[in-house]
Amino acid sequence: MLERLEAEAIQASDVVGMSFGDLGLGGNIVAALAELGAPSPFPIQAATIPDVLAGKDVLGRGKTGSGKTIAFGAPLVEKLMENGGGKKRAMGRKPRALILAPTRELALQIDRTVQPIARSVGLFTTQIYGGVPQHRQVGALQRGVDIIVGTPGRIEDLIEQGRLDLSEVTITVLDEADHMCDLGFLEPVQRILRETADNGQKLLFSATLDKGVAQLVKEFLPEPAVHEVAGEDQASSTIDHRVLVIEQRDKGRIIEQLADRNGKTLVFARTRAFAEQLAEQLDDAGIPAVSLHGDLNQARRTRNLAQLTSGRVSVLVATDVAARGIHVDDIDLVIQADAPDEYKTYLHRSGRTGRAGKQGTVVTLIPKQRQRRMAELLERAEIEADFVVSFPGDELVSQIAGHTPVNA
Repeated sequence: MLERLEAEAIQASDVVGMSFGDLGLGGNIVAALAELGAPSPFPIQAATIPDVLAGKDVLGRGKTGSGKTIAFGAPLVEKLMENGGGKKRAMGRKPRALILAPTRELALQIDRTVQPIARSVGLFTTQIYGGVPQHRQVGALQRGVDIIVGTPGRIEDLIEQGRLDLSEVTITVLDEADHMCDLGFLEPVQRILRETADNGQKLLFSATLDKGVAQLVKEFLPEPAVHEVAGEDQASSTIDHRVLVIEQRDKGRIIEQLADRNGKTLVFARTRAFAEQLAEQLDDAGIPAVSLHGDLNQARRTRNLAQLTSGRVSVLVATDVAARGIHVDDIDLVIQADAPDEYKTYLHRSGRTGRAGKQGTVVTLIPKQRQRRMAELLERAEIEADFVVSFPGDELVSQIAGHTPVNA
């Protein structure tokens, strides 16, 4: 199975004293990275950059925010410099590198990092995504760019219009490939990749490596160098995984007991109605809580998330659809009020805590009859978790959260 491909591991101790220059990056790029607040490489960058510079295809497991934008962006720019780079700034030149992202927000985030690195050596980037008029994007292509950062839909639109030619693209990056496949972009991505230069280099990053991602790897990355992004291993010692076997009638009271603490808590509920119910129950119990789900308009969703980020509330109860993309660094407890149906959902949920090397706890509540199914899911996710029979008032429930109760 692809998700079990053996990854090259590199520890923080392995890169002590190492510089970006040691990895093969030029002086202008090293200086640009320092200005971006990256004076020395993270482990994933130290692992990935030499492979990219060597022309290898790279398959990386990891999520946004783990340092991988520099891991692919900096060597991508260096590789373009090998063939004349900024010396060939002809009007209307075809792009030679492509970075695909699933959403406009991620494309913008990537470009904010890659653009100053590219500019440091005389190369130019442009963003191509939907939801806005295309005339500015077309104008940039007519002037000539070196690196495109964009989303599959608009990129394919411009190819079909004859306004975008990818035939000279020799390096392609797929970031958050699993999310692209989940959004239905598998076939567009395949078509786009086939438009790039034959035998071009491919760099693919994904939190999980199954289904659609497996098809991409099989067709476009036959023998990749595989790396695990530092800090994104869900079985990491920074995350404590617990499964509480409970009676269904006790669920609400146990969630209250878990959430009655100092610190930020994220609760996952399967339905919008249950998310609202839990948020109201916790609030009534004196535990400040708000909900996040698809029935709320964007302004309300933004406001509720901001309340958790600012600390005005301590608990956010969310459905999976609404919770995709939540990045609050100091969530230290995730409660799965409803167990997930697949391991990818478990990985997504648990990835909301234990970020940047901080400690986090993931607690999943299940009925007795679900124990075997839960064990199989955890095995597929390569996660070890303790199963404990629990009930309201159980001292262990309070110990799991690891904090003094707010209402003690």
